[in-house]
Amino acid sequence: MISDVRSRGARTLLTFLAIGLVSGFMSGLFGVGGGTVIVPLLVTFAVFGQKLASGTSGASIIVTAAVGVIAYASQGQVDWIAALLLAVGGVIGAPIGAQLLHRLSEATLRWFFVGFLVVVIVSLFFIVPDRDAGVPLNVWLGIALVALGVVTGILSGLIGVGGGIIVVPVLILLFGSSDLVAKGTSLLMMIPTTISGAIRNARNHNVDFVAAGVIAAATILTTPLGALVAGLVDPFVANMLFAAFLVVIGAQMAQKAIRARRTRED
Repeated sequence: MISDVRSRGARTLLTFLAIGLVSGFMSGLFGVGGGTVIVPLLVTFAVFGQKLASGTSGASIIVTAAVGVIAYASQGQVDWIAALLLAVGGVIGAPIGAQLLHRLSEATLRWFFVGFLVVVIVSLFFIVPDRDAGVPLNVWLGIALVALGVVTGILSGLIGVGGGIIVVPVLILLFGSSDLVAKGTSLLMMIPTTISGAIRNARNHNVDFVAAGVIAAATILTTPLGALVAGLVDPFVANMLFAAFLVVIGAQMAQKAIRARRTRED
C-alpha cells in the first residue's frame, strides 16, 4: 500500500485530496453520500473510467457517511429506527434495480428522475422544515419508510443515484421531518448499502484503494464542518442551497440522458 502511494505523483494525490475535501463538505451539508460529487470529479480530473470512479466513490463513502452520522448524532439529529427501516428497503430494492437495468430504458428513467427533482425543487420554495420535528412513526409510516427505501434502492441500482438525493427531500416534504434529522438519517441508512456495494466492486476490481483511502481521509476533515454549517444556516436558506444542489444533479442527469439518446441514434 505504501509503495503504491509513493508511486503516485504528488499532483494526483493532491487531486484525490481536493476531491475528498469538497465531497466531505457537501456530504455533511446536504446529507448525501458524496458520490454525486466524487464520481464526476474523478472522471474529469483524475481521468478515471466510469466504473472505476463509481466503485472508488462507493468505497470512500463508507467513511464519509460514518463521520457524517457521528456529527449529526452528536446533535441528536439522527432517527435510528427510521434509518433502519429505510436500509431494509434499500437492501431489498438494490438487487431489483440491478435486474431491471437490462429491461428498462435508462434514458427514460433519467428523464423521470429529472422530473422528480423539478417537483422537489419547486416544493422546497414553499415548505420550510421545522427544526424541532422528527420522523413520525407508526405501523403505516414504518411500512412507508421501507417502501421509500425499496424505491431508493431500485433507483440506485438503475441509474446510480445516491440515497440522500431521494431520501432527504421525501423525509422533509412528505414525512414533515426536520431537514437536519432527514440528513443525519439519510447518511446512516447509506452505510450498509455502501458496504455491500464496496465489497462487490472490490471483487470486480473496480476500486482504486489509494484514491478511496485519500478521499475518505480528507472527508473526515470536512464532513463535520458541513454538518455544522447545516445546523447554523436558516432552514429556508438550507432549502435553497439544497435546491441549487439538486439543480446541478438534475442537469447532470439530463446531460447523460441526452448523450445516451445520441449514442443510440448514431
